[in-house]
Amino acid sequence: MKNQATEKIEEHSLQVHDYGLADYGEILQMQHRLCRERQRKKIPNTVLIVEHPAIITLGARQRLNKLRVSRRCLAAKHIDVVEIRRGGGATAHNPGQLVCYPILHLQQLGLGIGEYIRTLEAIGAELLSELGVRSTRLRGAPGLWVGGRKIASVGVRVSRFVTYHGIAINIRNDLSIFDLIVPCGLDNVEMTSAQKETGRDHSMNQAKGNLTTLLARHFGTDRQ
Repeated sequence: MKNQATEKIEEHSLQVHDYGLADYGEILQMQHRLCRERQRKKIPNTVLIVEHPAIITLGARQRLNKLRVSRRCLAAKHIDVVEIRRGGGATAHNPGQLVCYPILHLQQLGLGIGEYIRTLEAIGAELLSELGVRSTRLRGAPGLWVGGRKIASVGVRVSRFVTYHGIAINIRNDLSIFDLIVPCGLDNVEMTSAQKETGRDHSMNQAKGNLTTLLARHFGTDRQ
């Protein structure tokens, strides 16, 4: 039987793991496993930071899952299409995009789903600000925007108070992959990145380090 001190450390600590460039399917399976373990309080709040090889994912809102080319064409480009049960519609991942998957117990953090999503967006905005990009939210369009250009996408799912999926922030990725879809089902949306907005080639390692600090501030023991 765990003593009270050990339980307190587990409940209020935050573990952040960087998996580098990793297969989307493997990370998705890991999220499902960690979500179950967090529900049973076998692990503390945990965040996965990762980049993915080129892939397109389709969300739970079918009307927002719009492809501009056939799946055969995508297969010829070696781009898989995966249907998942997160919020939102079609989005894309590829190297140079920073993806963050928090596995957090919202009840333990005292957060509702809406507040959690706003916190994810705030973390993304702070990270981009450190890279010299000023981003904002748009009402009714989750994610982060620079003017009318979208720079980060948010899609989450919550099961028994525990979150999975998360936020994808374009740092220095090849944006042409978004020409193959209608991002999040929003017509005439231009995608952008920190590199495109600033003209600088940002370090992914530095961005990951900054993100880890921000996650600890918002979700860890330093949270006010």
